[in-house]
Amino acid sequence: MVNILSDQRISAITGALTLPLPLRKCETSEDQHDRCERERYGFGSENGALHGTKVSSPLTMAHLQDTFGRVKRDLRISLTDRCNLRCSYCMPPEGLPWIPQPEILTDDEIVRVSKIAVAHGITKLRLTGGEPLLRPNLIDIVGRMSKLNPRPDIALTTNGIGLAHLAAPLAAAGLTRVNVSLDTLQPARFKALTHRDRFDDVIAGLHAAKETALAPIKVNSVLMRGVNDDEAPALLRWALDNDIRLRFIEQMPLDAQHGWQRETMLTAVQIIESLAQDFVLTPLTKGERGSAPAEEFLVDGGPATVGIIGSVTRPFCADCDRIRLTADGQIRNCLFATEEDSVREILRSSGADIDERVAAVLFGSVLKKKKGHGIGEPDFVQPIRPMSAIGG
Repeated sequence: MVNILSDQRISAITGALTLPLPLRKCETSEDQHDRCERERYGFGSENGALHGTKVSSPLTMAHLQDTFGRVKRDLRISLTDRCNLRCSYCMPPEGLPWIPQPEILTDDEIVRVSKIAVAHGITKLRLTGGEPLLRPNLIDIVGRMSKLNPRPDIALTTNGIGLAHLAAPLAAAGLTRVNVSLDTLQPARFKALTHRDRFDDVIAGLHAAKETALAPIKVNSVLMRGVNDDEAPALLRWALDNDIRLRFIEQMPLDAQHGWQRETMLTAVQIIESLAQDFVLTPLTKGERGSAPAEEFLVDGGPATVGIIGSVTRPFCADCDRIRLTADGQIRNCLFATEEDSVREILRSSGADIDERVAAVLFGSVLKKKKGHGIGEPDFVQPIRPMSAIGG
C-alpha cells in the first residue's frame, strides 16, 4: 500500500478534492431528500451505504472507498481512443479527432498507475478503448500487469477485429477474460451499423478466443429500436449454441453526435419481453449478481444465463465498484462524470513522491463520486467525451 503522509499533503498535491481537509467524520441526516435519493439509486442498509454512519479519512483507508461505502475493486483502463469500426451509436462515419499521441499515456505510465491502484485494493483491470487491440505492445502491457502483486484479474473489451491472431498470445501473457461487442448476426446489417465490412473477422476472433484458456467468452449487444431489436432471440440462441455468455446493454447517452434519445432506446424490460417470447427466463438473486452490472437470468432453467445491463432504466449505481483511467491519463469516477482528475502531469513530473501523488488523485476522485449517474434528472448533462474517448 502506498503511504500517504497527511490530509494537508493530499490537499496540496491535488486540487481535485472538494471536501474540506482535513476530513472530519461526517453524519448525513435522514431527511426526505436523502431518502428519495437512496430509493432512486437503490441505496439501503443491505449494501453498506454510509448514510448515518461514520466516514473514514482516506489516510486510514487501505482501499478506495467512496462516501457511500462503495469500495472500488475494478479499474477500467482505456488504452486508446482510436477504433477501426464506426458504430452508429458511438461515432460518426467519418470518425473523430483523435487524442494527440503525445498526450496518450505510455506503457510504463499505464502499468505504474495499475500498480498503485492494485496496492489500494483494485483486484480487476479491464482494458478498453476505443479498440484496445490497436494498442502497440498490448501483449507486453498485459504481461507486465500479470506480474503485479497481488495479481489482478485482467480482462479485455474488444470489437473482436484482430482477435483471431492475438487471442492466443494475450492468453499466454496473462489475459483472463474477453468481452466482444457484436450487435447483429447479419453481415449486411453489421456493415450498415459499423460502416465496415468486418463481420467475418469478428466471428473468427470469437472462434480463436474459444480455443484458448480465456473464459468465459462474453458478447455484448446493444439493441436499437427499428435497427436490430428483432434479433434478440436469435442472438441468444446463437450464444447458447456456441457456449458464449450474452449480455444485452441499453443504449446509453455517450454518442459523439449527442443524438441519444431516451424515448427511442430499447429498455431492459422490453428486451426481457422480447426474449420471453422464445425462452423461459428466471432471474438470479441480487446476492448471486454481486457488483456485476448485468442482471442475470437462467435460460430455460439453466445452467446457461443471459445478462441484461439496464444502465439507464435499471441503474446499478448502488453497487458500483469501478473507477476509470482514460487513454490520456484522466481519472473518472463514473462513466457519466462531467469532471476528471489528471494523473498524466504527475506521472511526467520529477520527485520521489510520484506514487503518493497519483494515489492522492485516485482517493480524491473516489471521494467525489456521486450517488448515481443522474440520467433522467433535470440537471443531467451528457459527458463531453464520447464513449470511445472514455473507455467502455
